[in-house]
Parts: sequence; structure tokens; C-alpha cells
Amino acid sequence: MTDSRDELAQLRQRIDGIDDQILELVSERARVAEEVAQVKAARGEAVQVYRPEREAEILRRLSDANPGPLSNEQVAVLFREVMSACRALQQPLTVAFLGPHGTFTEEAATKHFGHGATFSPQNTIGSVFREVESGSAHYGLVPVENSSEGVVSHTLDRFLGSELAIVGEVELRIRHALASHARALDEVERVYSHQQGLSQCRAWLDVHLPEVERLPVASTAEAARLAALDAKSAAIASEAAAERYGLPLLQLRIEDHHGNTTRFLVLGYGAPPPSGRDKTSLVVSSANRTGLLYQLLEPLARNGIDMTRIESRPARQQGVWEYVFFIDVQGHAEDEQLSEALSEVRDRASLFRILGSYPRAI
Repeated sequence: MTDSRDELAQLRQRIDGIDDQILELVSERARVAEEVAQVKAARGEAVQVYRPEREAEILRRLSDANPGPLSNEQVAVLFREVMSACRALQQPLTVAFLGPHGTFTEEAATKHFGHGATFSPQNTIGSVFREVESGSAHYGLVPVENSSEGVVSHTLDRFLGSELAIVGEVELRIRHALASHARALDEVERVYSHQQGLSQCRAWLDVHLPEVERLPVASTAEAARLAALDAKSAAIASEAAAERYGLPLLQLRIEDHHGNTTRFLVLGYGAPPPSGRDKTSLVVSSANRTGLLYQLLEPLARNGIDMTRIESRPARQQGVWEYVFFIDVQGHAEDEQLSEALSEVRDRASLFRILGSYPRAI
């Protein structure tokens, strides 16, 4: 027994020593980050503390070098927070997101920018765009599509009237919980959630709460707030939202598809240079004619460009039954092969705009 206690004490002593080394190295990294800002200022350069392509390169390099036992995802979380803290020393970032606090969008924003940023909740997707356009926020974060429910049309429509660019993307696994002050499922009389949350848990609700009233609200965070006011109500929300409003968790992982993932876009100004693993988003349109879509897409196929998504939306400033197409492709607009293909698409389109080339989600 004594030997076991001695061994445990030695292991703890080793951990203390390693922690001291980690602290020393993190502090050194922070000092170097401050020196980078000073050098840029001395050269008259704008201090751009968020470099999405640089951060993507760092995280991929560390993931490739990761010896374990931590997963690549865990390593990414740790180093995102280190980078976030170092960014804050140079220039604190304000990030607008579709609120209120406790939404999955805030969770995605925190995942991407870390806790060193200041997060500004907005009531609508349009408000997120306006905050960045006005300079009140450095960046914005909005949902664009869900793997089971499809595209967020408000986000796509807003791009048609905005000069903002896509400078990054975030993918977040959506894990819904049922939260309530009720002690058991048979005490629940109504369930609040965002319409997406209700849709993504429809099969679970049909089996476990088939007679319970389902009430759509503006967000999953708002659902948690309302459910906290009434012991006979429950919310479909994130664990973070439930914790924020003091709601006990009745059931975890109630989403119908456990691979359920939402993709978010980071909005800003500027164009990140290539990172090596990029994605390009564009919007194109032309006068409605036979073979229109084929003519617009043919240069991509002929040049071997991998198209990952296409969505059509009504072109509201054009004629009835005229459409614009939102397209995502693999690669950066500066890549030679993609650049040539996009040049051909531009020649064939009446509307052509690159919404952004940015690092793919990690």
C-alpha cells in the first residue's frame, strides 16, 4: 500500500512539473505573439490578428503530428484556446452571432474563435450581417445548412445584397437534449424548441411524447428559458442552454440522426490566401434558357473541379421564375485549375460573384 501511495505521489509530481513547462511555453508563445503585433505596427501594417489560413495550417500540422492519446479534435480545442488568448493580447475580437446566448450558433462561434473573443448576440441573421458591415463587430457567424434539414435560405438571400465575404466555416455536431424541471417524461405537457430542433427530433417525440404539444420558438435558447418557467414544460436544446437556464436534463441525445451536423459561415472582409485545403463559394445566374445550368457547370466538370453543394434561390430583383445558384467547390480561387474554370463560368453568366475562398472546416 505504501509503495502504491509513493508511486501516485511521484506521478503527481511529474504532472506538476509538466504543467510548469506548459505554462512557461504558453507564456513564451504569448510574448512572441505580442512581438509580431509590434513588428507589424512598426512597419505600418494593419494588425490583423485573425488569420484563418494560418490558424488552419497550424491545426492541421499539429493534428498530423499528434502522437495521442488525445484525439485530433481534443488537440484542436486546446490550441484554438491558446491562439484565442494570444489574439486577445494583440487585439480583442468582437464576433456577432445569431443569438441569444446559449444557441448552437454561439457554441460554434466559441469553438472557432475560442473564449478570448467577445461574442455579441443578434436577433436575426440580417442583424449579424449589419453588425459586421457597420464595423460594430469584426466578424459574424451564421448557420447556412444542416445535414438533415437542408439549407438556411435567409443566410443565402442576405448575401445577394451584401459585400461581406466568407472567410471561414465551422461544422458543429448537433446534440439535442430534453431539459425540464419535470421529474419524468409523463409529467411533460408541452415541448418548446426552434422549428429545426422539433424537426430533428420528430421521430423521438413521436415515440416518447406522442401526445405532447410541440411549440416552435425563435431559438433553442429561448425554448430553455420558457421551459424553466413551468415545471410541466420541456425544451429541446443544447446542454449549454439547459445549464444557462438551470434546467435539469431528462434525456440526452434525442436527435433522430446522431450524425446531425450544422455548417456555419464566418463573415468578414478580405480574402484569406490559400491554406492548402480550401473551399470556394460563389453565386451565379444568367437569363433563363435551355441548358442554362449545364452551361454554367460544364467548365467545372471539364476541369475536374469537385462541386460539393448547389442551391437555387429566386432572383428577386429579376423576372418571375428567374433563379440564382449558390455553388460550393473544393479549392481556392487562386488555384490555377480552379481559376481557369471560374473564368469560363464568369464568361457564361450574367451574374457572377465569388463569395469567398476560405479554409475548410477542421
